[in-house]
Amino acid sequence: MPLIRRSGDRERPPIPKHPYRDTAVVYGVMAGALVLVAVLTGGDVARAVVVAVAFFVVATAWSWWRFRERVREQAERDAAAAERKAREGGG
Repeated sequence: MPLIRRSGDRERPPIPKHPYRDTAVVYGVMAGALVLVAVLTGGDVARAVVVAVAFFVVATAWSWWRFRERVREQAERDAAAAERKAREGGG
């Protein structure tokens, strides 16, 4: 067993039941917290709103793209496993 594992060797955590909704909620709360901090500290609220919206859009888009990639990879692995099983069972 190797002492050092490459990042590709690790098992990924399972995809949540509602990954897109959960991601939007988490980033929405974080964006809201950013605006709240600006309000409570007397900062530029307009700038905070712009930054919060930009953060929300970019972070959510990135996460959704990554989830789509993971779902596609999982579907490919499942299809390959089903094909191997069919060959082994039919041969």
